[in-house]
Amino acid sequence: MSVVKEKFGTTKCGKDVYVFTLSNANGMTAKVINYGANLISLMVPDKAGHLDDVVLGFDTLEGYYDNGSFFGATIGPSANRIAGARFEIHGKEYHIDVNDGENNLHSHMDEGYHKRVWDAAAGTDSVTFTLEGRDGEMGFPGNKKITVIYSLSQDNELKLSYHAASDADTIINMTNHTYFNLSGHKAGKIEDHLLRLNSSCYTPVAAGAIPTGEIAPVAGTPMDFTTMKPVGQDINADCEQLKLTKGYDHNFVIDNADGTLREIAEVQDPKSGRRMKVFTDLPGVQFYAGNCIGVETGKEGVEYGPRKGLCLETQYYPDNIHHPNFPQAVFGPGRDYRSVTVYQFV
Repeated sequence: MSVVKEKFGTTKCGKDVYVFTLSNANGMTAKVINYGANLISLMVPDKAGHLDDVVLGFDTLEGYYDNGSFFGATIGPSANRIAGARFEIHGKEYHIDVNDGENNLHSHMDEGYHKRVWDAAAGTDSVTFTLEGRDGEMGFPGNKKITVIYSLSQDNELKLSYHAASDADTIINMTNHTYFNLSGHKAGKIEDHLLRLNSSCYTPVAAGAIPTGEIAPVAGTPMDFTTMKPVGQDINADCEQLKLTKGYDHNFVIDNADGTLREIAEVQDPKSGRRMKVFTDLPGVQFYAGNCIGVETGKEGVEYGPRKGLCLETQYYPDNIHHPNFPQAVFGPGRDYRSVTVYQFV
């Protein structure tokens, strides 16, 4: 195992940004930068041992200044959507950035954690990123201390460990927004990837992709991934849920979630033979089929666009603050936020 630190660039305000390359004995490497604690490259062997970069991203720091699709991003303090860009805690109302219609998406497009320069420290097989958030920042209460650790094992497991402490009750619902294409980032659409989700229910949405509060069974609907099927098999079905989000962009309720680490998903690529299993201790996962990836130039001059990568964003359910029947992502004194997600390549 090794971790190598190199200069990646300098921000507009003069801060140095570094890339950390984690490597194991199998040739697998993960590159992460302290700008946004973003995962920018993941080299994984295929069935013949050939290495490909299986995540979407950019070759330079400048590409991440906009990053409207959130390639590789660490999202915080609150991932996904909050209805009306407002919420109450202990009877006090808070207003956050209106950036997705009338709602809030991923905290803030320009000030969210994916656009911050984190402190970073390399270990023998890991990189620890730390950040401090101020009370009132982006509209969220509480002074916060955030830690995200990326580690790579000899078993081809990329592990993301999160911890956050706040001196006031606040929303903390972090995730990683990496887009995977197991054929390689320049291979085109992911509709032929096979997906299984250990989720017999999901949270339906209304206009604006805001959950209705219902927890609905997937059985008998295009939302059913309880057995492995191609992502594209039903993605264009005559289904109101899919029409609302131009394809899959829904929170799936993880079966038997109890706060312990468990396998929640598997993705297979028939062409390369790569398989990725996902484990988490969180109660939900947002499956996003990349329906709205903007057409833009990514790594190696490749043109990215809709459905050329997929996300499995482990999380508390979106907009849980407005739905008491959902697991709540309110943390503060006496209740730190902790979570673990593992992407294992088999």
